[in-house]
This record gives sequence, structure tokens and C-alpha cells, in this order.
Amino acid sequence: MVKIYPSLLSADFLNLKAELEALEQAGVDGVHFDVMDGQFVPNISIGLPILEAVNAGTDLTIDVHLMIEDPENFIPEFAAKGADMISVHAEATPHIHRAIQLIHAHGAKAGVVINPGTPVAMIEPILHDVDYVLIMTVNPGFGGQAFISQNIDKVSALHAYKEKHDLDFDIEVDGGINEVTAEQCVNAGATMLVTGSYFFKQTDYGKVVSALKAQDN
Repeated sequence: MVKIYPSLLSADFLNLKAELEALEQAGVDGVHFDVMDGQFVPNISIGLPILEAVNAGTDLTIDVHLMIEDPENFIPEFAAKGADMISVHAEATPHIHRAIQLIHAHGAKAGVVINPGTPVAMIEPILHDVDYVLIMTVNPGFGGQAFISQNIDKVSALHAYKEKHDLDFDIEVDGGINEVTAEQCVNAGATMLVTGSYFFKQTDYGKVVSALKAQDN
């Protein structure tokens, strides 16, 4: 069944502990933790102190998405502060194999990310080494953007490559995910859904988790 990872960037930070408890009760599979540096993307977000607090406040899997330049410089500390999964952008480093190896060396699952304008072919050399691939379905940096539908073809292409080569990495999508776009992505082969503003606008998190998981049929 498809896995649901709400993006904490859209949560109520004044009541973060309560939000984490509500997410646990709703049956999410983990939380998505967006790290932005104001350089690789035009925004600055949360970092290590918040990650440490989240890790202390929940047993949920923490999926850290590094939208930063030179991610290799920060991977060890993010792993030490509680990241269970760490993904880095193929566009952010000329040494993507080294970054993936470093993530694994520090005990976390490793993912590679591509922006909407980056083709799947760019990451084919690393696909035998990753635990998951994150396809951005909006341009990274800000929440609440409209889903870029052309990226469904990239999900399909990645799923076809996975099947052809008998690989078992997860396919994660992030950006503009709601019930409609979730169904499109899951039908194309997505196995992990990151949802932010859509999810946290709901009053009953359990219902939205059930609705999103229902797209996997």
C-alpha cells in the first residue's frame, strides 16, 4: 500500500508536539522534513534543532529532504540528529554516488531527488544504489504550488525502469499532492506520497490518510 508522509513545513509549529501526536494517531507512515538553504532554492526553512526536537517527540520515520548546496557537508549531522531517510538532489552535487554512500555509511536510507526540469535519464547510473527516488512535482522552495502534470510521465518512466531492472526502490512524489493528483501518481507507479498544505488544511487527519491510501487500488 502507498505510504503517506505529511510535510512538516505545513504543520502548526506553535503546536508541533500535538501535531506529531495527531499524525501518529492518523496512521501516517512517517513525516517529511524539508531543509532549504536559500541558495539551492529561494527560501530558508527548518534545520538541525527542529529535527532533533521532532526526533525526540515522535517514533515516526523522519524523511529528510535536503534542498541545499554541497549536501555532503551536512549529511553526517542530519543522520546523527535523527534522520531515518535522507534524500539529496542530483542537481546539487557533482558527486551523487559519494553522497548516497555517505548517507548509507551513517545508517540512513538514501534517496536521490530530481527537479521538474530534470530527466530521469540523469539519475539512471545511481538507481541501483538508492532506497528511494523523489520526483518533485513542483519546483522546490515553496509550499502550496500547483502540481506539474508532465511529471506523471517521469513517474511512469521511472517505474518502467524499476520493473525492467528488477529493482525495489520506492518512488516518492512531492508537490501539489491531493486526492486527484495522488491517484494519478499512484497509477503511474508512485509508492510514497508527500503532502503538505492540502493535508494540514484538513480537520480530520485520519480521513485524509484513508482517502490518500484509497488511491492505491
